[in-house]
Amino acid sequence: MVTEKIIKLRSGWPMLVIWLLGLPPLFVYMLGFVGSAADGDLALLMLLGILGLAVLVLTFILLPFGFQAIQPNQARVYTLFGDYVGSARDSGFFWVNPFYYKQKLSLRVRNFETGSIFTPEHKENGVVKKAASRSAGKPAKVNDRDGNPIEISAVVVWRAVNTAEILFEVDDYMDFVSVQSEAALRNLASRHPYDNEDGQISLRGNTDEVADQLKEDIQDRLKNAGIEVIEARLNHLAYAAEIASAMLRRQQAQAVISARAQIVEGAVSMVEHALGGLEKSGLVELDEERRATMVSNLLVVLCSESHTQPVVNAGTIY
Repeated sequence: MVTEKIIKLRSGWPMLVIWLLGLPPLFVYMLGFVGSAADGDLALLMLLGILGLAVLVLTFILLPFGFQAIQPNQARVYTLFGDYVGSARDSGFFWVNPFYYKQKLSLRVRNFETGSIFTPEHKENGVVKKAASRSAGKPAKVNDRDGNPIEISAVVVWRAVNTAEILFEVDDYMDFVSVQSEAALRNLASRHPYDNEDGQISLRGNTDEVADQLKEDIQDRLKNAGIEVIEARLNHLAYAAEIASAMLRRQQAQAVISARAQIVEGAVSMVEHALGGLEKSGLVELDEERRATMVSNLLVVLCSESHTQPVVNAGTIY
C-alpha cells in the first residue's frame, strides 16, 4: 500500500522573474560571447559558448513546465519516472521539477445516485468534444429479506481524503465508488424487509437506521481507496411493478384492521365507562341479561360504519 506524503512546494514567483527577466539578458550575453570567440578564432571558447547557449535555450523551454497553480480544495500528486514523490494540498502559485508527472485531484465533496452512468470527458485532437457527465440513476431491482421484489436507489456523498491511495490503489476511483456503493445497497436491501410490524428494522420504517448501516457498509468497502463517505441515504424505495397492486391491497387491509382494532378498543372503554357511571349514580339497575343487551347495543352504535337509527321505547322497560 502506498503511503501518502505531503510535500511543500516552492513559490513560483521567483522562478517566473528569473524566466522573464534573467534568462533573456543571459541569452543575449552568450550570443555576444560566441560571436567574439568566433572573431578571435578561439575554437574551445566558441564550443563552450555554444554549449552554454544550448543549455540556456533548453532551460528557457523547460522552465515553464514547472509552473503550477493549485486552487483551494484541489491537490496535485507528483511522480518522477514512475516513483511517487509526494502530494501537494496547499493552494497558490508554485514551481516544481518540470520532469514531474502531475496528476490533478479534487478534494471537494461530491455526490452521486446509485444506478447512474458516468460518461468520461471525450477529446479529439486535444479539444473537448463532450464534457464529463452523469446520467440520472435507475433504481436497482432486488429482493428484500422476505423475497419481495423491490426497487431501491440511494444518494452517496463522499470526498477524497488520501491522494496516494485513491490514485495508486484503485484503477478508476469514480467507477470504483459507484460499483461498490451499488453492491453495498443491494446487500443491505437483502438483509431487511421492506416493511415489518414486529419491531425489527425495515427499509421503510427505519430510514435513519438503514441510512447509518448503508454508510458503514459503503465505507467498509472503500476503506483502502482513500475515500471518506460523508452520508448515504435512500432516495427511492418502492415495490416492483409486478407486485405493487397486491402489496397495496395488503397495506390497505392492514390499515383497516388496525383502524378497526382501535375503534373496538375505544368502544369497549366507553361502554365500560358508561356502565360504571350508571351503577355509581344508581340511576338504573340492570340484571345480567339487560346489561348484556345494553352492551351489545352500545357496541353496535359505537362500532358501526353508518349512523344507527334509535328505536324509542314509549312503554315500560319490560
